[in-house]
Amino acid sequence: MLEAPGVLIAGCGDVGCRLALRLQQRNWVVHGLRRTVSALPAGIHAVAGDLQSTVCPVAWPVGELDYLVYCAAATQHDEAGYRAAYVDGLRNVLGWLALHGQRPRRVLFVSSSGVYGQQEGEWIDEDSPAEAQSYSAVIMREAERVALDSGLPATTVRLTGLYGPGREWLLGQVRGGYRVSEAPPLYGNRIHVDDAAGLLAALLQADARGETLADCYLGVDDEPAPLHEVVGWLRGQLGVTHWSDEQRVRRAGSKRCRNARARALGWAPQYPSYREGYAAILADR
Repeated sequence: MLEAPGVLIAGCGDVGCRLALRLQQRNWVVHGLRRTVSALPAGIHAVAGDLQSTVCPVAWPVGELDYLVYCAAATQHDEAGYRAAYVDGLRNVLGWLALHGQRPRRVLFVSSSGVYGQQEGEWIDEDSPAEAQSYSAVIMREAERVALDSGLPATTVRLTGLYGPGREWLLGQVRGGYRVSEAPPLYGNRIHVDDAAGLLAALLQADARGETLADCYLGVDDEPAPLHEVVGWLRGQLGVTHWSDEQRVRRAGSKRCRNARARALGWAPQYPSYREGYAAILADR
């Protein structure tokens, strides 16, 4: 492989741009595909295109591409929107690669831990049954299969709840007196956006070094925690003393994700728990 690996980040949004900057600092040649290329960091090769169009972008990279990272985000949150963003979009990009005779060394498909349907606080890892039946989970598993069955080496990265600058929904809820039941505990999993980008970079660098990657990794910090604990800590940090009688958490999946497989590659989260991550967000205000 060339000394400067080339990567195309398709769906180069928040996480993708953070990944692009990390790779750029390591002298990778980084192409970023998105509709609004003016939002790309300086030095990233812009590929203006729509993942949901079958028309190949005019500025498609010339020559070999060593890696594809597919990290699109659905803008339309219904079944049609998810299918367009994850299944159809991925198929379009794979088709454009084939059109140009490009066969990356590996495809990274950014997926979601929402594919797991466990609801009793179970500890899970990459080998646990992924059988959630929501439309988003079913479509995401279908998209994972598109990547894994593409004929190219592929790895899915199931990220847990992303948070960070610009992703502060929970902070707003806590300020409004967000009320959470303590029993049974509703376990949640999260990863700071910088750590998500760091994990993707670590996987690419490991593959570039010749290390063998698994077909799936969970992207999660070191400390899954009950939501009422997270809310209680944030209330203290924000000085919130009132409770809302109207805002209550809706019961959803409850599970605890392990990151042992990712850590075995040498990756470690910069923000090992919600405390460090949210403290950094609040310190920037």
